Amino acid sequence: MLSALALAAATALIPVQATAQVTAQPTGPATGPATGPATGPASAQRSAPPGGPCTAPVRPAPQLAVEACDSPERIIEKAANIVPTRGQLAWQQREITAFTHFGMNTFTGREWGSGTEDEKLFAPGDIDVDQWMRAYRAAGAEQVMLTAKHHDGFVLYPSRYTDHSVALSPGSPDVVGAYVKAARRAGLKVGLYLSPSDGAELPHAWHARWVGTIREKQAEGKPLSLPERVALEDGDRAPAGEGRFGNGSAVTERTIPTLVPGDDRADAVRRGGLPTFTVRADDYDAYYLNQVYELFTEYGPIEELWLDGANPWSGSGITQKYDVKQWFDTIKALSPNTVVFQGPQGVRWVGNENGIARETEWSVTPHTTDPWTGLGSLPNDSTDPDIGSRDRILAPTTKYLQWYPAEADVSNRPGWFYHPEQQPKTPAQLMDLYERSVGRNASLLLNVPPAPDGRIADADVASLTAFGKAVRTTYGTDVRKRGPGPYTFDRVAVREDIRRGQRVERFAVEARIGGSWQRIAEGTTIGHRRILPLPAPVTATAVRVKVLASRAAPHLGATTLHLGATAFPPGATAPQEPPRSR
Repeated sequence: MLSALALAAATALIPVQATAQVTAQPTGPATGPATGPATGPASAQRSAPPGGPCTAPVRPAPQLAVEACDSPERIIEKAANIVPTRGQLAWQQREITAFTHFGMNTFTGREWGSGTEDEKLFAPGDIDVDQWMRAYRAAGAEQVMLTAKHHDGFVLYPSRYTDHSVALSPGSPDVVGAYVKAARRAGLKVGLYLSPSDGAELPHAWHARWVGTIREKQAEGKPLSLPERVALEDGDRAPAGEGRFGNGSAVTERTIPTLVPGDDRADAVRRGGLPTFTVRADDYDAYYLNQVYELFTEYGPIEELWLDGANPWSGSGITQKYDVKQWFDTIKALSPNTVVFQGPQGVRWVGNENGIARETEWSVTPHTTDPWTGLGSLPNDSTDPDIGSRDRILAPTTKYLQWYPAEADVSNRPGWFYHPEQQPKTPAQLMDLYERSVGRNASLLLNVPPAPDGRIADADVASLTAFGKAVRTTYGTDVRKRGPGPYTFDRVAVREDIRRGQRVERFAVEARIGGSWQRIAEGTTIGHRRILPLPAPVTATAVRVKVLASRAAPHLGATTLHLGATAFPPGATAPQEPPRSR
């Protein structure tokens, strides 16, 4: 850990030719409220008896346990040595993922479906997935993500385990297959969204009783929730599946994949060409694992799997307990480098659906239980304004630390699915979101929903194209590469070498203006990338970064200077929208 004196000297001078790295070394415990170990109840409950397991060297790892004998200093040392996995590092370097909400809701005009919809309603005709990829690439995306199954349970590929899929839709289009192939042709990495909640698999008898209860509420003049309104619209039509969600079935030994009559994989499984897994699962867990298996073995490689936490029926008297540890273990066995949204050593929700990261966004987070054992191991939840400070890390409830970077999701339109009356965000709004997500150590997950005609609307394409051009114009080149100084800039981008962890807690940027050094910006965390828009352009001959507080010797990457596109001033603010439900 760095002392206040050492930190003051930890300065990276950025002359006109190059960017130097911070090289300050630890000199002892830090002091003061910003840099020292936490005091009070949290640290008082930690003790470090001499000897024992808490004296072994701390080695860099994606996850470390916090032992009862760990001192506050040792816990901070562990936090400084949490590093990303190969998959996490590659994921964060991609920076922008284009989200594609496309499915039954595209044709019903809904955001949440019921699971009782007729498969023939999904009738897109010619789906131009290559046009989608051109639009996403124009925005600067390096990865794409498709809703292979949303909460209504309608599946966008011909699954062996349900008829509620494109197999019964006009033309039987394998949307997942077409999407994955188009993405790879375009040089884009692939993510898939597979909703754990599934309206098509609601038990039929329970659903009939629930619809009756909804009618009684309506007759009494009581307000109805969105899932209740949708269910009422569909009347007495039964869920399209086999009633596996929350049906109370026994947990028994099962084989994944569960072969079905005439299964075309039988020979490969028998010969050992395809892996098999023996699991203990109820009906729905087995169903979900079989679909995970289909996606990974038939459409892989998959760089990210998205597990949405939303459950439209959670307040309606039916629950399904997911064995997520078994899910995580199976995914890990099938694809070790896949990052799982909400999964262990995966990525986490940023805490809002506005695409905005925290001013202080830590990728190193504390956990109350082993992240591999299930969801919800953060001490509060992903909406906590303080996700990883010293106070959080040193709390007595902290049992594990892991690398858990933020993904900031937002839709280009007010809804997640396409609605013709809605309009896309402007390029200026998208640029602001980019700087407040990617520029705050998060990844931007930007949803751009195709229309029922199978294309992304022209208005969205125009906005995405202008946004991507603005990002490239602003951040594609360091102004110092355009010729000899002095240089005029209005944005400073700072990086840490996150291969060695995230350590900086507070820093400042100074510029040499008219022969004297002036402080022009300050920040807290850096991580993969921190963008600091300035209130006005600055002309300077040199810039330096001072690390004011750090958990251990900081390792800065390149610091670059940029001049923004004139149409997108640094202070432009994207409209704040209420959280939406996927």
